[in-house]
Amino acid sequence: MHFQQLLREQLQVHGYWVLFIWTFLEGEAGLILAGFFAYQGYFTLPGIIATSCAGAFFGDQFYFHLGRLKGDFLVGHSHLLARKFRKALRLIEKYGTFVAFVSRYTYGFRIVLPLILGMTTFPSWKFCRLNALSALAWATIFSLVGYFFGAGASLFVEDVGRCEHYLILILAGLIACVWLSHFVYSWWRRRPARARLRRMKERHRS
Repeated sequence: MHFQQLLREQLQVHGYWVLFIWTFLEGEAGLILAGFFAYQGYFTLPGIIATSCAGAFFGDQFYFHLGRLKGDFLVGHSHLLARKFRKALRLIEKYGTFVAFVSRYTYGFRIVLPLILGMTTFPSWKFCRLNALSALAWATIFSLVGYFFGAGASLFVEDVGRCEHYLILILAGLIACVWLSHFVYSWWRRRPARARLRRMKERHRS
């Protein structure tokens, strides 16, 4: 009970603005946990959706306009960004306008795509409209994932409140597994490129 009381007090004081900052900078993990907390009554579900939607929207607007103002400078001074720049351009050329809607769903390109879209001639009014729709859909989907995790747990656990800290750990573990699977898949796909680079280095040394 002490854990629940402390958690409730902290979330009531800091919860919404922490969620706003979290979704402004990054994404899904904190939002899914917030959805679970909404099921537990620490937040309201509409409040979670509205806060995360605002954070995601203003975050991508910031990155878009940062790209428009300082994109060339950032790409020129960041090797990682320059490497992702080429991949992001290929995505933009392949999918066009659709990229502005799905950028926050792309692993490893959540921040890069809006920034690079800002460096192109993509109209700012069109990005703003697509960004608003995307942020609302994203906030709704992932907050409901956490909410329905809590609802699903209640079918198997008689008193969800008593097991709350265990359920939080389980949910965090599931999120970590999803993140890790993305990382492993990305590493696996880059194997041919790493092999080519290794062969080039061996030829250069010989």
